Amino acid sequence: MQGPRPVVLSGPSGAGKSTLIKKLFKDYENIFGFSVSHTTRQPRPGEVNGKDYHFVTREEMKKEIDAGEFIEHAEFSGNMYGTSKAAVQAVQAQNQICILDIDIQGVKNIKRTDLNPIYVFVQPPSLDILEKRLRDRQTETEDSLLKRLTAARVDLELSKEPGLFDLVIVNDDLDKAYSELKELLLKEIQKTQESRKS
Repeated sequence: MQGPRPVVLSGPSGAGKSTLIKKLFKDYENIFGFSVSHTTRQPRPGEVNGKDYHFVTREEMKKEIDAGEFIEHAEFSGNMYGTSKAAVQAVQAQNQICILDIDIQGVKNIKRTDLNPIYVFVQPPSLDILEKRLRDRQTETEDSLLKRLTAARVDLELSKEPGLFDLVIVNDDLDKAYSELKELLLKEIQKTQESRKS
């Protein structure tokens, strides 16, 4: 794949990935692009098809996976999620650094491709703080909240695997977490800015 190296951000729901991504987009306008994932779940209030996710049927998604159109895919809470090659290429075609928000299963799948991204894991300071963040959002049922916390425990354990991530950020202070992320990505950001000028 041509263009700047993509960035894979992983970590449990509520760790602060979206907040970090929003800050990158705000500080580096047009340098980053978001790969829009596919999912078979129903849109949440305010979510837009093609912007937040590509909302598709299970049949559509299975067909595209079988055709080799996906870099990675996984099932979570009875719904399928995945990243299509086209979604990443669309971002790279605009000479942007593609950001992928992917779970650990997906990270392991991407390791087997030629994508060559920078891997970052964002983790909460503790599971108690994560639970509080998820409860404060008020977007989960008790059942889905418990599933997310169980998944988070597994993710935190798996994230310790040597060599899986280029950087593990403990998000207990947003500014500190953000500057760690920026520092890691600075080379790619500068390369992208340079190639724009030429």
